[in-house]
Amino acid sequence: MFSRRHPYLFFILVFTSVVAIAMLGMSLLFVLGSKSSDFEFGEKVGIIEIKGIIADAKQVVHNLKRFREDGSIKAIVIRIDSPGGAVGPAQEIFREIRKTSNKKKVIASMGTIAASGGYYVAAGSDGIVANPGTITGSIGVIMGFTNYEELLQKIGLVPIVVKSGEFKDMGSPVRKMTAVEQKILENFAQKIHRQFIMDVVKGRKMDQAKVESLADGRIFTGQESKDLGLVDRIGNLEDAIAWAGNLGGIKGKISTVYAQEKKFSILKYFSESSVKALLNQVFKTQISADYLYRP
Repeated sequence: MFSRRHPYLFFILVFTSVVAIAMLGMSLLFVLGSKSSDFEFGEKVGIIEIKGIIADAKQVVHNLKRFREDGSIKAIVIRIDSPGGAVGPAQEIFREIRKTSNKKKVIASMGTIAASGGYYVAAGSDGIVANPGTITGSIGVIMGFTNYEELLQKIGLVPIVVKSGEFKDMGSPVRKMTAVEQKILENFAQKIHRQFIMDVVKGRKMDQAKVESLADGRIFTGQESKDLGLVDRIGNLEDAIAWAGNLGGIKGKISTVYAQEKKFSILKYFSESSVKALLNQVFKTQISADYLYRP
């Protein structure tokens, strides 16, 4: 027999086969147990996660559209753990949530933090669930940049700027801001702030004067937000899923499916992660307006 004539080779073949079967089994268990698994049958609640600084809306918008068009997804939960981020992406996500809620109910679930732009996107949903200690609120706009003027002077670098208009380099990191420029930027921030307020009024169906009284940038706990009308219910992710499933008409046990995440890439992580976004916020060389809670 082969096993007697070639005992070592036979052992290697058996060992390799056992390892291969074990790895295949573990991979199958991982796939079946993965939160992004689509192996659940029947009516489901789709879950889309928003984590870290909101710097790009593309993936969230894509996932909202996919779940909106999937007949097996009866309702959607937006799970938010974010201090906010750039104005444009937050507004894009808010708009897509509003479009989606016309077809399917969308519930926002707040984790550790859902402040500023994190609250902005939540306000577009049909209902908000927060933990008692969730950091939320911070309805406001922040603008800023790092000024390198004194550093450049110390190392002997002289910046040269050629511009077509007086305010073309407004917010330049290599010179002091003038009083006129500061006034222009303050007016700009007020306009962006007004957009935030009006979208909260529209999304939450709240009295405008009430929202304005709360929109001074301060943060609230989840419990405070519930008392103020910024949040609907106190609860965790499971409570939000149960509420969404009920609104979606799901009877009995509620199955969930998470939005498919892209394959992990270490280079992509460092190029797109919240770590990079946070460093950009700290060492930014150009001015920007953000819906961001930045202590």
